[in-house]
Amino acid sequence: MIERLVAWMILTFARLLTGVQAFWIGCQPSAEQRIYFSNHASHGDFVLIWATLPSTLRRLVRPIAGADYWNRGALRRFIAGRVFRAVLIDRTRAEGAPDPVGQMLEALAHGDSLIMFPEGTRNTSDAVLLPFKSGLFHLASGHPRAKLIPVWINNLNRVMPKGELLPVPLICTVSYGAPLERIEGESKADFLERARAAMLALRPDDGEHA
Repeated sequence: MIERLVAWMILTFARLLTGVQAFWIGCQPSAEQRIYFSNHASHGDFVLIWATLPSTLRRLVRPIAGADYWNRGALRRFIAGRVFRAVLIDRTRAEGAPDPVGQMLEALAHGDSLIMFPEGTRNTSDAVLLPFKSGLFHLASGHPRAKLIPVWINNLNRVMPKGELLPVPLICTVSYGAPLERIEGESKADFLERARAAMLALRPDDGEHA
């Protein structure tokens, strides 16, 4: 009950703050196993994706998040672990730390869908997208049953601009594209370039990077 109440509070706040709207451009909500891969500008990115999924699907979808941020304090640990069931990865790759790709593949093997960010870290630069890490390629190769769904989040970086104490009310959108097809024998570089292009195709024409 506590987890559901906290989830409702977080989702309600996110919706009131951003007025988030979902656009299912290339697919529709489905209980089939998926890997949602999106641009990344804020710690709240996965919350917006989660908020735009039907309630019946949310418990099937787990975000990938940085352990260094979400393990910092009891409240964050509770939200990440108990409310969102996040797969927390060690981005410092400290000695003895679990392999991030292995953690994600384990979650997929258990039947979960994932929300991930191929850039690997928040994009606070002026670039539209940071170079993609190889994780998405390894997940696509290691668990081919999961559908690969590109996602573009627009405006969230302007709702919560870096260095500002108060958020700026502004409509955010989350656009879902068509599943990215796998091509037999495709190189990692070519695959990641196609994934990047699929995400950019969802970006609003008048949108700045989000």
